[in-house]
Formats: sequence, C-alpha cells, structure tokens
Amino acid sequence: MLKNIIEQVSLENPWRERIQYFDTITSTNDVLKQLAIQGAPEGTILVADCQTGGRGRLGRTFLSPSQVGIYLSVLLRPKCKPSELMHLTCASAAATCAAIREAAGFHPGIKWTNDIVYQNKKLSGTLTELSINPDGSTSYAIIGTGINCNQSIQDFPTEIRDIAGSIKMITGTEIDRCAVAAKLIDAWYDMSRRLLSEKNAIIDSYRRDCVTLGRKISVIQKDLVRHGTALDIDEEGALIVRFEDGTVQTVNSGEVSVRGMYNYV
Repeated sequence: MLKNIIEQVSLENPWRERIQYFDTITSTNDVLKQLAIQGAPEGTILVADCQTGGRGRLGRTFLSPSQVGIYLSVLLRPKCKPSELMHLTCASAAATCAAIREAAGFHPGIKWTNDIVYQNKKLSGTLTELSINPDGSTSYAIIGTGINCNQSIQDFPTEIRDIAGSIKMITGTEIDRCAVAAKLIDAWYDMSRRLLSEKNAIIDSYRRDCVTLGRKISVIQKDLVRHGTALDIDEEGALIVRFEDGTVQTVNSGEVSVRGMYNYV
C-alpha cells in the first residue's frame, strides 16, 4: 500500500519520501507525537489501514476499521507563535475537503470546525494538536485526519448510521484509498506552504465550503445550551453567532461543541 500511495503523490512534493505506513496502529497522532519529540522533520507522515485508539475532538472516539477507511497524520514545524496558528484547524479541513473533491469527483462541505460532510453525512474528521516550547514558541503541530472511503451503511454502528457516510455510499463505487491518501498528502503540503502567507485566502476558501453558515445551530458549553444562527467565520477561524436574545458573539472551537438544531449539520 505504501508504494501505491507514494506513486500517486506529486513528484514535486518533498514529503513523499517521509511517508510511513502501518497495517495497524494505536493512533497516528499519538505515535507521530513521539516521533516529533525525537526530532522527526516537518512533513513526516504516518498512514494506517486501522487504528485501535483513534481520537477526535473533545476526547471523542474516532472509529478506524481496517480495509474501508484511510487514517493519516502529518507533522508540521511552523516557525511562528502559537497565536498565529488559530486558523490551522480550518486550514486543515479546507485541505481535506479539496483532497476528497480531487479524488472522488464531488464537492463536500465543512461542518464547523473540522468535519467533512455531504448531504448531512459525516465523511471525515480532523484533529489538530499543538506543542509549545517553554519559551512560548511553537514546537510542532500535528494534523490527523480519518476519511471514510468504502464503508457501507452496515459497517457503521447503529447509533451513528443517521450521521455517518462514506465516499462509496455517495458515488456508488469503491474508491482507491491510496489515491485518497495521495491527494490528501498533496493538499496538506500545499496548505502548509500557504498557511502563514495566505491566511485570508485560506479562510475565504473555508467560508465558501462551510455548510454551517446561515443555519440554525445549538452552541453547547458544559451544561449551557444556547440557540442561534451561524453568521460568519472570523479571520482566526472562529464562528460568529447571533443568539436568540439578539447578541452577536464569537465562538471558539476549543471551548464549545456546535450542533445543528434539527439535523447533524
């Protein structure tokens, strides 16, 4: 599988020589963290057929079964302050969205902040993690993404079948998972080169793909649930919401969970 992935990554992408493949791994993010601590270079990529401990945002489990999905993490070493990376999750989601579009031929959307969806079905989730040096500078960032490629509805647990989907369920045919991985690696590389210099363009692209905007949503923060309408994405990737009491506030992804009031989005 590794050879098939590398063959489909652009020859202009220097990361193609830094890809490692695992049949089974606990979590690509967790293992890559250890490699980062040991000094692994930017662009080190772990790809797995199966994860036994896949994770999503806010401590949620991300199901990572064998032979139907693809699970990847990439190591970045941006030379900037952590405060300059507030938009990293949005940038990563936009890159994943573009990669699926290239590989599968349809245009998915993004549920703020980081889920890739199509017709209210979740196809992919992204987890970004940041390490900070004692002096406050950025040590490294890790982006991890899992993409549902060839699952049928029966492959998902009953409790998530209403919201889970796969590329195969949309297109009606199995997709080459190596091609999906290669497109994502190329999209990540392109995103990394533009991350700091083209921040506004990245956020504009994210806005165009964000299906949360204009929707009625619920903002869940600990035991507090507030209803409102998603208005916009600010320059840092935060969600601007008009609540039912008329107030307009900025919602940060690290503090709350956003859900659609009447469906997944």
